[in-house]
Amino acid sequence: MDKDKALVVFQDKKIRRIWHKEEWFFSVIDIIEALTDSQTPRQYWGKIKDREFEAIQLSPIWVQLKLESSDGKYYATDCANTENMFRIIQSIPSPKAEPFKLWLAKVGYERIQEIENPELAQERMKELYEQKGYSKEWIDKRLRGIAVRQELTDEWKDRGVQQDKEYAILTNEISMATFGKTVEDYKTMKGLNRENLRDHMNDLELIFTMLGESVTTAITKTKDAVGFKPCKQAAKQGGEVAGNARTDAEKRIGKSIISGENYLDAPEKQKRKQLPKLD
Repeated sequence: MDKDKALVVFQDKKIRRIWHKEEWFFSVIDIIEALTDSQTPRQYWGKIKDREFEAIQLSPIWVQLKLESSDGKYYATDCANTENMFRIIQSIPSPKAEPFKLWLAKVGYERIQEIENPELAQERMKELYEQKGYSKEWIDKRLRGIAVRQELTDEWKDRGVQQDKEYAILTNEISMATFGKTVEDYKTMKGLNRENLRDHMNDLELIFTMLGESVTTAITKTKDAVGFKPCKQAAKQGGEVAGNARTDAEKRIGKSIISGENYLDAPEKQKRKQLPKLD
């Protein structure tokens, strides 16, 4: 999970958010859907804007930021910070408004705590994965993978790679060289839609994903790659190292490491118990 973009959940409703200008900004449409259960939250938000524009001058209190949509692409979306979301919520008649305000304040405060003490973020992430039914062994690998990914994206950012689209292209270069599949192809094989692919990888898939990204980081630094094209070449080379290692491992194991399994129907901890033990 990118530290600057994350889904949060309120009463089973997923809400997109992004860390922008040193604070969280939340998707207004997602919050309206969570509060109203509207089938057309965009139209609902449009009516609020039309109705309240002159009355409470809402226009200056939201901004358009790019958030990931269900198709995996990023689109400009109306977003507001915690303070201004409180003001918008005042215009939404809903019995969920008050508990949502408490939830929103808690989410914002937790991020401030995490900035002051980054270990809290990791502990909260562990708790979240444990609640979802992941084993300690898997969680340790997933968190390590997040750290490896962050180190790589920090390098890309420092070397002039533009976020979102170019990050996605470079990630696909690593994925293709490592597994012979783009991220979208991999998600399709696993039957995923909006879900995070890495949250549905098994131990070995996570390990080889980490290897590809870790080697890419090392090559990027060693060759002092600057700009998109040199970083793309480093990504391909890093993925090739992981791909070769994966192929060799598969020969020795006797089966493919790439799996179509996901953890939608049963949690990881439960599926782990069902795996045959190697001699």
